Amino acid sequence: MVQAFINISEHANRIISIIKAQYGLNDKSQAIEMMAEKYEEDILEPKLRPEYVKKAIRIQKQKPIRVGAPQNLRTMIGLR
Repeated sequence: MVQAFINISEHANRIISIIKAQYGLNDKSQAIEMMAEKYEEDILEPKLRPEYVKKAIRIQKQKPIRVGAPQNLRTMIGLR
């Protein structure tokens, strides 16, 4: 187990205390650990929302636009 001294704001300290009380944890270390696990689930490994999956499937079914050379693309979008 790793030990660390950290500096946090009073607000962050209150949040950690609330999480500790809400889940009946023994100490703030457990609360921080729980926050890290939640962060991993929600942020680091997000699951695809159903509406995003539907949109991606719809886009995949669209007919591709053939552009050819980069000059043709510039002409198509009005850069030249």
